[in-house]
Amino acid sequence: MQEYVVTKGGMRLDAFLHEVASCLPAGALHRYLRENKIKVNGKKLPLSARLEKGDVVRLYLPPAVAHGPKYLAAKPYFTVVYEDDQVLIANKPAGLVVQDETGAQMDTLLNRARRYLYESGWLHGNENWLPQLCHRLDTGTSGLVILAKTPAALEQMTELIRTRAVQKEYLCVTLGAPAAKRAELHAFLVKDAKHGIVRVKDTPGAGAKEIITRYETLCTSGKLALLRVQLVTGRTHQIRAHLASIGCPILGDSKYGVASENRAYRFKYQALCAYCLRFPVLPVPSACAGLTEKVLLAEEPWYARQIRQGELF
Repeated sequence: MQEYVVTKGGMRLDAFLHEVASCLPAGALHRYLRENKIKVNGKKLPLSARLEKGDVVRLYLPPAVAHGPKYLAAKPYFTVVYEDDQVLIANKPAGLVVQDETGAQMDTLLNRARRYLYESGWLHGNENWLPQLCHRLDTGTSGLVILAKTPAALEQMTELIRTRAVQKEYLCVTLGAPAAKRAELHAFLVKDAKHGIVRVKDTPGAGAKEIITRYETLCTSGKLALLRVQLVTGRTHQIRAHLASIGCPILGDSKYGVASENRAYRFKYQALCAYCLRFPVLPVPSACAGLTEKVLLAEEPWYARQIRQGELF
């Protein structure tokens, strides 16, 4: 707990907090207030409240959150699937943003990773270069995300991903099963920035990029199907939009799915998990040599287990 005595009246509470605890993220102040972690004279006041001389402001927060790096405001929940001196691979839960470049939202996967490395001692003395994302997942998608701990790892891993040397496999639940048990789908994707979606077309056109998606139906349960999907190309919303274009939208998908079915099954996020990463033979020495020929798996999502057991229908 930190205690501060106001020496000059008239300042708003939020401005005072920014002055005495500059590392407190503005976006988190409302949350800390709701959690009763900010008190003025023992009471909870709105951030707009004007302070008077002699008021006592108490913060029931670890000192590192108020005065340390801003990423320490992220929650401590972080699941490591693989780690070495160069690379960190995490299992992201559905609903967690990977990164907020505006800085308004501090609880992101990237900040959780940085907090984890800070608390493990790895970041001490390495603050000149903070770990970076090598790729992204949609907020509603769970699964494996690769982060680089060094500039060399970032450069090599992003190139491996760009050249499709790293194979990505997903598990998802669709409304309806595709006509063929397995297939390779080819189409073209166009971004609709105005509506924040993408559109899938059968023929090329202005701004269109080729997409290739492979799938295999693993099992069905009622009108639902569990698919294993491999990305050959990796475009924005590719799996979600591509499967929806063949009449098999992903359960829980708010952009390309069926809202009434999502509500019926009570799915808040899409039933889509970045389940597997397959790495090629990598040269030694190299920044990512520790991952050579490794196959990494996330924990199978609960909905996949239920489909296999016939419990989701």
